[in-house]
Amino acid sequence: MLINMKIPNKNCQSRGIFLQKHYEGRGTNTNGSHSTLYCSKCYQNGEFINQEIDTPKKMQLLIKSKMEKKGLPAILAQLFTKDIPNLKRWAEGSQKIPVYNA
Repeated sequence: MLINMKIPNKNCQSRGIFLQKHYEGRGTNTNGSHSTLYCSKCYQNGEFINQEIDTPKKMQLLIKSKMEKKGLPAILAQLFTKDIPNLKRWAEGSQKIPVYNA
């Protein structure tokens, strides 16, 4: 029987990369706790690091560019980034609401 069990997100809810089960690689909240939603490349001290990436389209372009620079074919980069607009950070209205997850 599962009682009040919190199931962590498997992927960063900003860029879609796999979130590691251990805390290394996870972002931090304002109180220093580890985020259950965002990775350390996106989120530190309760804020998104790169304020210029403020739309899902900009995030897709950034991630596609990084993947292609590492030698991934453009079609695969497109496939891996197609769901970014559906992540919690980019969901309608969520950008204006501060998210706190301890």
